[in-house]
Amino acid sequence: MGRKAKFGDDGAVKQIKGPGRKAKKQKPPKMLPGLPKLEGDDQPKKLSHRQKQRASRRVKKKEERKLIKKEKKKGVKNIDDVENNKNESDTTKNIKNEIVKQFSDSNNSWLKSKNSKSVIPEKDDDIESYDSNSDIDDEVTEGNGLESFDEDGLSDDDDYLAGTLDDVDSSNESGIEDTVLKKKKSSTKKRKAEESDDELLPIEKAAKKLKAAKKKEDAEADEEMKMQINVASQDVFVFPASDKIDEHIPIPEVEQRIKDILLVLSNFNKFREENRSRQEYTDLLLKDLCTYFSYNTFLMEKMMHLFPLEDLMSFLEASETPRPVTIRTNSLKTRRRDLAQALINRGVNLDPIGNWSKVGLVVYNSTVPIGATPEYLAGHYMLQAASSMLPVMALAPQENEFILDMCAAPGGKASHIAAIMKNTGVLIANDVNKNRAKAVIGNFHRMGIANSVISTYDGRHIPQLFKNFDRVLLDAPCTGTGVISKDSGVKMSKDETDLQRCFTLQRELLLAAIDSLNFKSSTGGYLVYSTCSVLAEENECVIDYALKKRDVKLVDTGLSFGTEGFTNLRQHRFHPTMKLTRRFYPHTHNMDGFFVAKLKKFSNIIPKNNESEDNEEETEINNIDSENVEVQNTFEKPVANIKKPKHGRGKNRAEKKN
Repeated sequence: MGRKAKFGDDGAVKQIKGPGRKAKKQKPPKMLPGLPKLEGDDQPKKLSHRQKQRASRRVKKKEERKLIKKEKKKGVKNIDDVENNKNESDTTKNIKNEIVKQFSDSNNSWLKSKNSKSVIPEKDDDIESYDSNSDIDDEVTEGNGLESFDEDGLSDDDDYLAGTLDDVDSSNESGIEDTVLKKKKSSTKKRKAEESDDELLPIEKAAKKLKAAKKKEDAEADEEMKMQINVASQDVFVFPASDKIDEHIPIPEVEQRIKDILLVLSNFNKFREENRSRQEYTDLLLKDLCTYFSYNTFLMEKMMHLFPLEDLMSFLEASETPRPVTIRTNSLKTRRRDLAQALINRGVNLDPIGNWSKVGLVVYNSTVPIGATPEYLAGHYMLQAASSMLPVMALAPQENEFILDMCAAPGGKASHIAAIMKNTGVLIANDVNKNRAKAVIGNFHRMGIANSVISTYDGRHIPQLFKNFDRVLLDAPCTGTGVISKDSGVKMSKDETDLQRCFTLQRELLLAAIDSLNFKSSTGGYLVYSTCSVLAEENECVIDYALKKRDVKLVDTGLSFGTEGFTNLRQHRFHPTMKLTRRFYPHTHNMDGFFVAKLKKFSNIIPKNNESEDNEEETEINNIDSENVEVQNTFEKPVANIKKPKHGRGKNRAEKKN
């Protein structure tokens, strides 16, 4: 490409003089200082500000190295005069002990430091100052990987660092000498200390280490004491005035007041206000907890009676967070290892639920819906909470047994029983709700269970229909205080009337389950009672009632973990064997709140009780709500229609006419 032509008025091309845009003359190159000048370049080039700084640094470093070398020579002569009786091997050993500071005495025999390289230049230093003509000694000793050291114990790095550029001044050479002398003194002190350590016996070294450890512990104890003093010196909680207790305050202030009240109650004599009783503090705490966690007063008061104050907050906070998703492998169709591999291939992140279960898996996250995978539709696993596996494990069903699940819907526990029985024997899966029984049918078909009979009778009438069961599982209906994370409506909907209805129904179901057991069974005669509630009225009180009304005893559940049941709680006093029952909490075991008890029947004898106890039982039964009465009446009809077979045509015709 050439220059663009320009034409005049007459059409002739104008000739433009001078260089074009792309043909400008290039400036001559700038040469670095110190290089020979080019021919014809007589005038000296001016140095830049940066080049002047680097040149001055080079001069200062050369002067510094000369001074350090002089000091080295003087130091070597003095050391030779003092230590002329020592061998060279001892000096080299002391030097090595001085350098390897990062290793302890027990490790320096087999640990070696890495090969240290030469001093790294600073960013501002010129590369030319580290050429082959520099005075820095970068030689490395062969064999041990350590740098070369002079006899005064100073390495080349120490010599270089003894006088930094910030300390160097061309007009003040005495400052350099002072820094070099200080460095020498510190190095000699360290060397003497290490020599004294080498001369000590092993027991003396151990005593020295113990003293150092004790000093460290004392220092930590002093710091902890200071922290406690600071905590004690904080402002004490001021109880609000009577007219301000009912005022609405923001949630953050409610949370802080809860913490303050818990601190006061933890050491009441120290932090309480004068003329204030513990009941006043607990009443204010009850009000704040109901506000903060959205509970009604009745249920929160029950929780405060059940848990100590230090565990109460942990339980309430754990009940707000959902539990991990868990699944149970169907051993009739697959193994847990194969199921886990298949789900991992589909993008499911899972692990075994724990050592206590051989079929459980916990799912952390999944890229596919865990309830709609081909494995789920094929019946390879069941979505089931970890706590729901515990009653079946306590029941321990055997093959070829006659077993009853009195409240079976939606079929998780019943299908677990059938899988352990390996589709042998007979399993009666009963539930009073016909709509929920449809879920049992669907799950049984999907999981390939073929030894079950599904019924929809009222559990209280089971002894009139079926008897002589080897084992019975009763997962009784309850208030659901252990599964608040699944149903938050429990916090405000349950009151004293609901609790009364629940434990009255639970007592009747438990007595009916005991009556349907066969105590002469060679393999069984066991009953497992479980609820998803943490209240003592639905658990220990019901079991204690059954121990008085029937000839049964509590036995070990066989579960390897869990908290023991209560033997006494406030005004209640339970049977001493109640410690064989097991409780499970969200904040302790990371599963739903659950209660499991295992009973063994010894005879059909019904113990005689006092008339007062019978009257109490009658009043409790009369307190059942109208809904339970209606359910009872609806299930009395099929029971009444079940008649024994009669012989003779005349009798049958008369019955048909009637």
